[in-house]
Amino acid sequence: MKPCIYIDGAAGTTGLEIHGRLGGRDDIELLQISESERKDLSARTQLLNEVDVAVLCLPDEAARDAVARIRNPAVRVLDASTAHRISPGWTYGLPELEPGQRIAIREAKRVSNPGCYPTGFLALVRPLVRAEVIPSDFPLAVNAISGYSGGGKAMIEEFKNESSPRYTHSVVRSYALTLSHKHVPEMQMQAGLAHPPLFAPYVGRFYRGMIVEVPLQLWALRGNPNPAGIHNILEDAYAREPVIEVAPRDEIPATLDAEMLKNSDRMKLFVFGNERMGQVRLVAVLDNLGKGASGAAVQNINIMLGLPETAGLQ
Repeated sequence: MKPCIYIDGAAGTTGLEIHGRLGGRDDIELLQISESERKDLSARTQLLNEVDVAVLCLPDEAARDAVARIRNPAVRVLDASTAHRISPGWTYGLPELEPGQRIAIREAKRVSNPGCYPTGFLALVRPLVRAEVIPSDFPLAVNAISGYSGGGKAMIEEFKNESSPRYTHSVVRSYALTLSHKHVPEMQMQAGLAHPPLFAPYVGRFYRGMIVEVPLQLWALRGNPNPAGIHNILEDAYAREPVIEVAPRDEIPATLDAEMLKNSDRMKLFVFGNERMGQVRLVAVLDNLGKGASGAAVQNINIMLGLPETAGLQ
């Protein structure tokens, strides 16, 4: 029999995108709830307990409640919210994070889908921490800009609906100025850092796409690496990865566009270095709704079910 999947919260931005990638596939069965029953707890609970994989595209508290409603021990959960990304007993759903991460995801009952900003940050930083080039107690900073779809329905209305009283004319907006963004604990824990990175996020007037950047002073790192050495570590880490590409060292565009990989489930990493200055800018470009959310969820579902990893990906 085909494995059954139910998306709880399929009407939201992430849920709709996951549904779009799974719909029409002939190797799974996608169960759906009627519009009249979408907020019916008993109907949702029944579906949550009938499937092979329950995908949660809900606010954090609702995701925790949904997990508590699952009594069937055979049901596996993929949570796309922030609720369980650093929780004990949950496997972090970034297959490229560690050499054994795919096996852990494949065997896990509970998988937490990564955040969009952490996906770019961890792809850039974790191999360098693992190689001990970046010490675990290094004071890292990360700058990033995302399309406004990352803020959910409320932010989409602010930027898109000109008739709404919430509509804004902002071109670029800085936020999380209290330095307490909910993604920071995830970044710190999954990168293996002793201290939280200093995170400076921005949102721009474009729907989807993002750039995540980690600047580094090479002279402050262990072993005084040069830009070529940093590039080699990342290139080796992702040499066989199907959705992560490390740009060649000589690929240095005049500018980088945050929408470069929109509508794609890929991620591209760049190492821009100046050996004389002893500096590099590590940059990840991805779609915040693709590899940053829904594409990553489908990739994890495929791994959990033993299906081809890139099936349904864009």
